[in-house]
Amino acid sequence: MTTPNRGKTKLAVFDVEGVLVPRNRLFLEVGKSMGFVRLMKLLFFGLLYEIGLITIKQVLTRSFLNMKGINVDLFFQALETLPFMPCTIEAFAALKAQGRKTALISAGLPTFLVEKVAAKVGADYAVGVEAGVKNNVLTGEVWGNATEPNGKFLVLKDIMEKEHVTAAECAVIADDRNNSSMFLKEALKIGYNPDFVLRVKADVVVTGRLTKLLPEINREPKKRTLPTRRDLLREFIHGSGFFIPILAILFGVPAVAVFTCTVIAFYCVSEFARVKGTNIPFFSFVTRHAASLSELREFTLAPLYFAFGILLTLLLFPAPASYAGIAIFALGDSTASIVGGTIAKNPLHFNKSKTLEGTLAGFFFAFLAACAFVPPWIALIGAAIGMTVEYLPLPINDNLLMPLSTGLVLMFIV
Repeated sequence: MTTPNRGKTKLAVFDVEGVLVPRNRLFLEVGKSMGFVRLMKLLFFGLLYEIGLITIKQVLTRSFLNMKGINVDLFFQALETLPFMPCTIEAFAALKAQGRKTALISAGLPTFLVEKVAAKVGADYAVGVEAGVKNNVLTGEVWGNATEPNGKFLVLKDIMEKEHVTAAECAVIADDRNNSSMFLKEALKIGYNPDFVLRVKADVVVTGRLTKLLPEINREPKKRTLPTRRDLLREFIHGSGFFIPILAILFGVPAVAVFTCTVIAFYCVSEFARVKGTNIPFFSFVTRHAASLSELREFTLAPLYFAFGILLTLLLFPAPASYAGIAIFALGDSTASIVGGTIAKNPLHFNKSKTLEGTLAGFFFAFLAACAFVPPWIALIGAAIGMTVEYLPLPINDNLLMPLSTGLVLMFIV
């Protein structure tokens, strides 16, 4: 499927956190120098915003007031430790070589940091929140268009006027709902590892290396690609969840639950160590070779959702409903990812990160997997439930929701 025909892209607009650098990592790094109480306040304000209890302006006002007196050099030092998302420099160099203007717009980072990021990647515009600074320390004041509910749209509008470009000549790349105001109807809307809101609003969804954005920005037809070794290993691990019910039959649910909890604990220790630059044998090796390049920039959560989804399904629902739910999740989801990411060319309308071919392939293998534990007609229902949940852009991670919802439904019909 080709991207919408809106003419040549003249301006590419990027969100910063979550697209160019890992989300929230900078404030966490700075927060270590603030003391435990102030760090907890910062995290609490962020949580209130994420669940929709306070606005973007409120979270910024409270957060920067909480950081009053912090030396701005700590922010620059923290920024130097943050890794860019994979191939960021290469992507911006390519856009510059093509003669396209680029802009960075952030509603979380102060402008002086966004300008520093822009200088590193070679962006033409850099706009963030305006933070008060006196004698090289934060005053706690914050203002500017980016702090308003639709502030990013106002910033984008100003840049478009300066460049004399229309919305149809813009490509907007973002990852979360706070960027919705920039997703103008005529613009090319690209969700990069997006949340459930932007998965619905985006014209196209991109994951992995930032250079994968270039064909979309250039309005090129989607090309089929073969899965990488990383893709195959990741989906092999995912598909191996099919053997959990078999182990539960052989050794009992309690034993498998204890084993799973032990693996989760070791994995968490391994990830905290890996983020700090220390490798734990086996676990760090698997993560480095199976996680996507963008996931490796931060604590990789996907395996935890995967493990907890299987563990909770195993403990909450009786057999064989739990076994079938896990099997559907393990083989159906992994098959859908492989097929959808390689041979598919037809993104589904309501969720551009999913494809028709991937969903159909996932449904077929989910049905086969479930038939190992329940009658075919029940397996058919379970596969339909599982792949529907996998397709829908829901706020809860599908690695957690898919096995639980499938197990719940099957519990009433087995």
